[in-house]
Amino acid sequence: MAYKVVHYINQFFAGIGGEEMAGHKPESRKGFVGPGQALHAALGGEAEIVGTVICGDTYFADNLEKAEKEVLDLISSFSPDAVIAGPAFNAGRYGTACGAVCESVKKNLGIPTVTGMYQENPGVDMFRKSTYIVPTADSARGMKDAVPAMAKLLLKRLKGEPLGKPEEEGYMERGIRVNFFMDKTGAERAVEMFVKKLRGEPFTTEYPMPTFDRVAPNPPVTDMKNATIALVTSGGIVPKGNPDHIEASSASKYGEYSLAGVMEIDSSTHQTAHGGYDPTYANEDPNRVLPVDAMRALEKEGVFRKFHETFYTTVGNGTSVGNARRFGAEIVQKLKDSNVDAVIVTST
Repeated sequence: MAYKVVHYINQFFAGIGGEEMAGHKPESRKGFVGPGQALHAALGGEAEIVGTVICGDTYFADNLEKAEKEVLDLISSFSPDAVIAGPAFNAGRYGTACGAVCESVKKNLGIPTVTGMYQENPGVDMFRKSTYIVPTADSARGMKDAVPAMAKLLLKRLKGEPLGKPEEEGYMERGIRVNFFMDKTGAERAVEMFVKKLRGEPFTTEYPMPTFDRVAPNPPVTDMKNATIALVTSGGIVPKGNPDHIEASSASKYGEYSLAGVMEIDSSTHQTAHGGYDPTYANEDPNRVLPVDAMRALEKEGVFRKFHETFYTTVGNGTSVGNARRFGAEIVQKLKDSNVDAVIVTST
């Protein structure tokens, strides 16, 4: 008898709509939907997708605990043997939802889960220890490679077969170390690696270290009295109503807004779109996150020559490194084109 699998997808892959339908509430359908057809085929009759659970990315991000419970209840109604989510590729909110669903299923139902994401998806670091994540391309063009890899890994987990190293089985490292015996001592292996390194030969370390970007600081402003200073924030301050619909989590865009003639902002004109902190105090006085009032006061005192009357804003909560880099590069170019000398970047 084939194993029963439930597939979790978002509103886009369910064919419901794009960003305009991202608030779609959780629902379930019998059988497979969208990419579930390819997954169903890749399972080769050993397992079948008996149901699909769908939830809009924004709905999940804005109602995390509620959405998790609703999705879990829908999944449970199918009495599955396993759950597969996505693949989410580089969609940050989708990846976060897929990881959260898999974590909830593992914790509450105790059945195998598998998802797929691009390496820079914020869901990877958040949930790599909770579920098995198959590496994918950064967009849906990688679907044909992601589907068979996810199906293969899920079947191994369903059958209870032992899994080898991540690079052997096709899943991302989970930060879990397993003890095993080697035929050579650590000292011998270290010397062999060192010799290979000296010779310029390829070798694989047994203890990979994380890598972090290092950004060298620019020199200080030499003539502040004649400088033009701008404000940029990852605190999500936007004009009232969030006209560009910047996401509360895993932002895919940033906003660019005028402050021409504005001496300070207040609760009637601005708010925060950020979903990663209590918005009460930022909404009460948006200057706490985007200090327009303080900048205008310093400008009046002559601390610097001019306050740049355009500010740039996004949400840092769960935003992918790739998107953050893109935002930064585009904003910097716009500031340089406007002859801005320095920027004050505020957060939450």
